[in-house]
Amino acid sequence: MSGEPPATTTAAPGRLFPLYAAGFVTAFGAHSIAASLGGYAEAEHASLLTLGVLLAVYDGAEVLLKPVFGSLADRIGPRPVLLGGLLAFAAASAAFVVAGNPALVGVARFGQGAAAAAFSPAAGALVARLTPRTRHGRAFGGYGAWKGLGYTLGPVLGGVLITAGGYPLLFGTLGVLAFTVAAWAAVAIPAVPPLPRTRQTVLDLARRLAAGNFLRPTAALAGATAALAVGVGFLPVAGSGLGLGPLVTGALVSLLAATAALVQPWAGRARDAAHVRDRAGMAAGLGLAAVGMAATTVLPGVAGLVVAALAIGAGTGLATPIGFAHLAATTPPERLGQTLGAAEVGRELGDAGGPLLVGALAAATTLGLGLLGLAGLLTVLGLLAVLTGRKGR
Repeated sequence: MSGEPPATTTAAPGRLFPLYAAGFVTAFGAHSIAASLGGYAEAEHASLLTLGVLLAVYDGAEVLLKPVFGSLADRIGPRPVLLGGLLAFAAASAAFVVAGNPALVGVARFGQGAAAAAFSPAAGALVARLTPRTRHGRAFGGYGAWKGLGYTLGPVLGGVLITAGGYPLLFGTLGVLAFTVAAWAAVAIPAVPPLPRTRQTVLDLARRLAAGNFLRPTAALAGATAALAVGVGFLPVAGSGLGLGPLVTGALVSLLAATAALVQPWAGRARDAAHVRDRAGMAAGLGLAAVGMAATTVLPGVAGLVVAALAIGAGTGLATPIGFAHLAATTPPERLGQTLGAAEVGRELGDAGGPLLVGALAAATTLGLGLLGLAGLLTVLGLLAVLTGRKGR
């Protein structure tokens, strides 16, 4: 026997719940604040440029730091990085409350984003390390569903908390939530030691990140995230163009988010049971999302928007857990943190790039053509997932 630690330390399914809760924290933290920053900018008489910076600083911190903290999780083990990130998130939230200065919301938001950049890839690595490979799809489906719940509840509960007690109550709640999840994880998550690693050069890393087993699922994750961001941002715009009020357009966004959250566990179980192959599942998810984008221009009235919300939600819910499970299955266990951190950067770029693409095309032509442009890109990404390389499973 070699004496090396096992690649996977199997934990009881219930022990994954603190990791799911960590996913909820980052999603809820991001969207509960972002959804209310427009009102903050208006109250503080801030410019639109300032609003844009406040919206971007959380995601910007994640893009810069996720690969760094992912590599750190591989080096020292994912559990301490998870706990440290959650505690840092709690500290950044509490610092804003203690400072009592609304102008520091950007600094606090950057601190939260940097902390999320630590515990998010660490949580993903732990989901993979604590789950047998035959259950990766189900585990990542549950993780994605809880993140989807955070995205869904964030704007609503964030608005309620700000109405009741302003930003100090919201940041205080986020601090207590992050600290509670950190304490839960410290008790429930077993120690997962770092695995022996061979020396890796920059060229080795570049080769691994340029391989199809990384690029295909990362492109699928980026496309799915772009579709979700565009659906959340632009379906209300399309609804307003039809004369629909905020209540109806908000219900459309909730329908999209709820569909994505419900589909992810099912998609993960289907993948584990070999009912859905990795490449076909990612392609089908992107194809469904593309159909949703096109439905807003092809189908008339409210019916088109309802079909769009359902198709985009189902498509992103199908592609996301399969993409993460494929990455976990094709990545050396000792490099999981680094790989998932890099893949998360792809998701963040999709989150920002999708709305930028649609917005640019809409400004030059119409919103319908902008959505069709993203539909075409999603279709291309789906075809590439099917037609390139060898099967992932």
